[in-house]
Amino acid sequence: MALKTTHPVLGARALNRATLDRQLLLRPAPLGVTEAVEHLLGLQAQNTKPPYYALAARLDGFRPEQLSALMESRDVARIVTMRSTVHTHTARDAVALRGLAQPGAIDRELAIFVSRGGLDGVDLDRLANIARALVAERPRTPKELREELLPQWPDADPQSLSVAARCLLPLVQVTPRGLWGRGGQVALTTTDQWFDDPAEGAADLDETVLRYLGAFGPASVKDMQAWCGLTRLGEAFERLRSRLFVFQDERGTELFDLPDAPRPDEDTPAPPRFLPEFDNLLLSHADRSRVVPRELKGRTWTGNQAHRVFLLDGFLAGLWRLDESKDRTTLTVEPFAPVTRGERVALTSEAERTLRLMSPPGTPYDIVLAGS
Repeated sequence: MALKTTHPVLGARALNRATLDRQLLLRPAPLGVTEAVEHLLGLQAQNTKPPYYALAARLDGFRPEQLSALMESRDVARIVTMRSTVHTHTARDAVALRGLAQPGAIDRELAIFVSRGGLDGVDLDRLANIARALVAERPRTPKELREELLPQWPDADPQSLSVAARCLLPLVQVTPRGLWGRGGQVALTTTDQWFDDPAEGAADLDETVLRYLGAFGPASVKDMQAWCGLTRLGEAFERLRSRLFVFQDERGTELFDLPDAPRPDEDTPAPPRFLPEFDNLLLSHADRSRVVPRELKGRTWTGNQAHRVFLLDGFLAGLWRLDESKDRTTLTVEPFAPVTRGERVALTSEAERTLRLMSPPGTPYDIVLAGS
C-alpha cells in the first residue's frame, strides 16, 4: 500500500498573510494602476465603484481619476469574464481571460437560459452574427439588443435574447459607464471593436494557473476553480507540479504555490483595510477561512447583495458604509465585535486615508465607529 504523501502545513494565519501579500494588502504596493490591475487578474466590478475602492485599499497615493483615465483611453475595460461576472481588466486580459473563461461559467449561464425554454427555436449562431453586426455599427444597450433581436424570434423570451448575446460574444461595457464621477447606462460592443490592438485567442491555462497563484496563492485546485468558474483543473496543476511548491492546509488539502512567492511569517502585522463589495479577496477561494473566520461565514452578504467589509489583523471584522452629500461624507464603521482602543485608532487612521484618496480635496468628512 502506498503511503499518503504529507506536505508542510500552512495554518489559517500563514495562508492569510501570504494571500494578503499577493493581494497588495499588507503594505502600499509600488505599482502603477495598470500593473496592479494586471497583477490581480482584474477587479470584480458588478457595480461601478468597487474597482476604485479596491485599488485605494492596495495602492499608496491612488486617485480614482487614474483608473478612470485608463478606461477612457481603453487601456482597461469592463467585461464579463471569471464566474460569468463583470470585471475590470487590462485590454489584453479582457480578451485573453474572457476566452479562457468562456467554456466555464459563461457557457453554463447560457445553458441555463436554454434549458428554461426562453430560447426555443433560436439559432444561436445566427443570433451571435446579428448581435455582432448591431454592436459593430454602434454600441447598444441590452434593451436595444432585445428590441432588435425580438422581431427575428418573436416567441423567445426577450431577456434571454440579450443574455445569449452577452454570453456568445465578448462584449465590453463602453465608457462613460464606469468612469469616476460620471457614469452612464450599460452599452456594449465587442472587444475587437473597442480595442485598437487586442490580444488574439484565449489565455494559456498553465500560464493563468501561475498568475492565479501569484495573486491568490497558496491555493488548491478547487480554489482556482472557484475563482475562474472552470472545472477539472487538476490536470493543469499536475502538469505544473514539478515547478511548484506543495503545502497542505490543516485539513490536509493540497495547496500549490510558486517557489519564489512571498510567504510572510504569520505574525507579520496586517493593517486595517476597507474593501468594497464583491472584492476578489473574498470570492476567489473555495475555502475562504483564510480571510473569513468560520463563525462569520455569511456575514458579508444579505440576499444577493454583498456588503463593504473591513479587515482587522488580516481577517474579516465588520462592515462599513458611506453616506455622501454635496457638503459632507460620513464613513460609518460597524465592527462585528468590540474593538480595542488601539484598533479604533488604526481603523480611524485607515478610514481617513481612504477618504483622503477617494474624496475631492477639501471635502469635509466624519468617521463614525458604531458601538464606541
